[in-house]
Order: sequence, then structure tokens, then C-alpha cells
Amino acid sequence: MKAMIITRPGDSAVLTLQEQPTPKPASGQVLIRIRAAGVNRSDIHQRTGGYGMDPTGQIPGLEVAGSIEECGPDTSRWTVGDNVCALISGGGYAEYVAVDERHCLLVPPNLTFLEAASLPETILTVWSTVFQWGHLSKGENFLIHGGSSGIGVTAIQLAKAFGANAYATAGSDDKCAFCEQLGAINCINYKKEDFEQVLSSVGINVILDMVGGEYTPKNLRLLATDGRLMFINAMQGADSQIHIPTLMQKRITISGSMLKPRDANFKAALTAEVEQQVWPLLATGQLKPVVYRSFPLSEAARAQDLMESSEHIGKIMLEVD
Repeated sequence: MKAMIITRPGDSAVLTLQEQPTPKPASGQVLIRIRAAGVNRSDIHQRTGGYGMDPTGQIPGLEVAGSIEECGPDTSRWTVGDNVCALISGGGYAEYVAVDERHCLLVPPNLTFLEAASLPETILTVWSTVFQWGHLSKGENFLIHGGSSGIGVTAIQLAKAFGANAYATAGSDDKCAFCEQLGAINCINYKKEDFEQVLSSVGINVILDMVGGEYTPKNLRLLATDGRLMFINAMQGADSQIHIPTLMQKRITISGSMLKPRDANFKAALTAEVEQQVWPLLATGQLKPVVYRSFPLSEAARAQDLMESSEHIGKIMLEVD
């Protein structure tokens, strides 16, 4: 099979299309013939060696959609020819991938492979972080930083679908307008306004933050009593100032999560809950994929460069012929 290989840690030029052995599904796994794959910031972090290990020889990619080509031993749910999308631990920039059958979801009939492949990483991340761990509830106020990102557009839609009030920040007027079209009550252009000042009277219950750095003290001041601050990245810097008396006075909870290293059983349980709670929203139109642009697999470097530019709204995708 053809696969995009990280030849050494570095910029996008280290990605090279190579021939690799087609994986064989192990017990409990299915082999997916990939038709589309999502591009995520985690892929870039992996490429540069940001996880503390040498990525040489690895195939990036955390989410795919395609058709089941083969079922391994001890599988029961899927059959050859089923169209599925899946969260995977790596290997998505390729023509085939073997995946735990419990991590697969049926491609809704109203979605293309490209649209379906844009969903697993963002939905599972938002559901586990915001709803399971952050306990966002109906009627609460929710703030998502990076509202126009893949995570952001998913978080806004899910918050609205489950009765929460979504607010967001983004880096341009166009991005802010898009977030408000999706359902955000107000999206603040952080390049023009101070989001803390704009939202100071709202009383935010849950914040999903991928920025860190100087955003952290502002987030703490914005949070209402019993507020929850959830981190999924720290793009502005890992170190932040935390005013402990503010935590004590408001009983604030600070936490964070990384979905990629979680074990197979956790991901299986999460996938099953998403299938029950979230997947029906795709049929009703309450949750819609937002695909900004797609590239052929051979142009994965260009796709990652676009992601690093932060010009996009929604998901950047790869198409596999």
C-alpha cells in the first residue's frame, strides 16, 4: 500500500509517500480501505517529535473513513463492505489501516467519506472532555477558544444541541461570523477585543481551552462559581499563572485530557456512548461536518502547512484514491 511516512523529525518536507506492507487485522480488528483521513494538530506535533519520541518511520493520522476490506479473528459486528469511520492511534495517512472494531462507527447515509472522516477525533474529544469530564449541562454557559477550528465547530454545535449557551473566540471577523452562524451566541475576535472584558458579565460555567499561556488567568476570572476549565492543548505556552485564591473562592476545577494515549477499552466505551448520544444528531442536521479543504494523500505536506497557518475554518482533509 501507499502511505505517507515521516522520514525524520522536522517540517512538512519530511513527509514522503512510500510503499509499505498492507497491515493484517489482528484479533478483534478490521482492515479499512481508507477513502479519506483527517488532518489534526496532533499529526504536526508527532512529525516534529513533540511527543518526546523519534517519529521516524511512523505514519500519522488519527481518523479515517472507508470500507471494511477484511475482518480479523474474533470480530462480530462488521462485515466486509460496510462503510465506517474510526478513531485510530496512528496510520491514517495511508491506503489501509487495521483498527479495533469497537472504535468504528457506521458512516451515516447522508454523509460522504470525506465528511465522515472529519468527525471521529473532534466529536470524541469534545464529548469526553466537555460533556463526560467537564459535565456541561443544559442552560450552562460554555466558552470555546479557537471556535473556528475542527474542535471548535464541533463544540459549538454540540453545546447548542444539548441546550447549553455557546460563546467562542476566533482570529478574524469572518471566522467569528461563521461561529455565530453555527450557533454561538457571541464570538469575539481576539485580535480586536479583549474576550475577558466582553464576557465579564456572562458567568461562564465551562471553558474548553487549547491556547493556555496568558489566557489562563483571564479564564479563571471569567468562570462562575463551580466553573470548570478544561485544557486540550497549550498553543501559547505550557506555563500559566494561576491565582490560587480565585480557585478557592469560586471552587474552580482545572483539568485537561489527551485522547490519543487512552487505552482501547476507554476508547471503545467512549465510541459506544457517542454512537448513542451524538450520532443521531447527524441525521437530524443538528450536527454538520465542516470541511474547509481537502488534498490528495500525496499532498499531505501542503495540508499540514495550511493547518499551521491557522487560516482554515473547520477540518482539513486528505482524500485517498
